[in-house]
Amino acid sequence: MILYLDSSAIVKKYVSESGSVEVQSAIEQAEAVATTVVSRAEVVAALGKAVRMQVIGKKEAEAMVRSFNKGWRDLVRTRVTERLVKHASDLAWSHGLRGYDAVQLASAAAWQQAIGRNVTLCTFDLKLWEAARVIGLFVFPANLPEWRKTVRS
Repeated sequence: MILYLDSSAIVKKYVSESGSVEVQSAIEQAEAVATTVVSRAEVVAALGKAVRMQVIGKKEAEAMVRSFNKGWRDLVRTRVTERLVKHASDLAWSHGLRGYDAVQLASAAAWQQAIGRNVTLCTFDLKLWEAARVIGLFVFPANLPEWRKTVRS
């Protein structure tokens, strides 16, 4: 499997929450794992928000940021270009996505096109997951709508 992680999936690698075990397993099984360079800011911002919301402690979050920064070099990182942002803006409009979610989707699609192999987008954002399926990416988890219903019960 060729795996692309959006920031929601990357966070699950560092914060123990629903989906963390599944993400770690997918990463371990993947031939290659990528994300966009934008994820670097998104992941650290998410960890900062978790501290502000008192979900995790500051020292714990700082350790997570250090671990994330160390693991960053192991990820294939897609670049954000003017062409990619144009594609992202089209995807945002046609699929009702938030800006950075559209950048994640465009990045995964660009990587798939560049390597000429199927890419699996790992995300826990339902709109992004649905849009990925529509544009021809594989998705993980495979049954997110049902999985989300189970986790919320």
